[in-house]
Amino acid sequence: MVSTSFCEEAQLVDSEAMASSKNTDSELKIRDFEQQALPLMPQLYGAALRWTRNPSDAEDLVQEAMAKAFVAWGQYQQGTNLKAWLYRIMTNTHINKYNKQQKDPSRGGLDDLEDWQLGAAESITATTTRSAELEALDHLPADIIRNSLMAIPEEFRMVVYYAVVDGLPYSEIAEIMGTPVGTVMSRLHRGKKLLRILLAEYAIEQGYLSPDKQAQKTEQN
Repeated sequence: MVSTSFCEEAQLVDSEAMASSKNTDSELKIRDFEQQALPLMPQLYGAALRWTRNPSDAEDLVQEAMAKAFVAWGQYQQGTNLKAWLYRIMTNTHINKYNKQQKDPSRGGLDDLEDWQLGAAESITATTTRSAELEALDHLPADIIRNSLMAIPEEFRMVVYYAVVDGLPYSEIAEIMGTPVGTVMSRLHRGKKLLRILLAEYAIEQGYLSPDKQAQKTEQN
């Protein structure tokens, strides 16, 4: 019969071995993350700054996204597109932070439309020849354009973000979204169309745009 003291000693050795193994795994995780993910932080910060237009907010967004990425590091499949994986995490973090701000009046939300959103709206409504409709849309309040962008379903909104705001090529957007290039192009077209519809509806309500002109435009599309 094995003595109690021997069993206790064996358990102690086993516990120490498990602790050592966990420490080793933790060290490897930290090392891999530092070597692979941290070098991409400047690129992530660039995107975050374009989204937030505020260095402090951009840093907070990147830090929060990287913290989430570290926790989920075991889910990352080595050898796949790490930048795309991190980008998706930061994108979702940004959306969630914005939605929380919108639901919490004490935080104020985003009172002014960011420059990148103005640029996005301008790009979406830009044509070679400026129509009366587009001229009318130029008079819409900034918060209406922002809210219209945020009202678009996420799968369309994010493609618009990546293509119009960040100027990413379709191939890179496809990697980030995890979809074929054809799907990216389709969603971008659909996203722009949805935004135009939302903006036009408000423009009609406020008298910036004639319902008849919008009906003609819809028929043409």
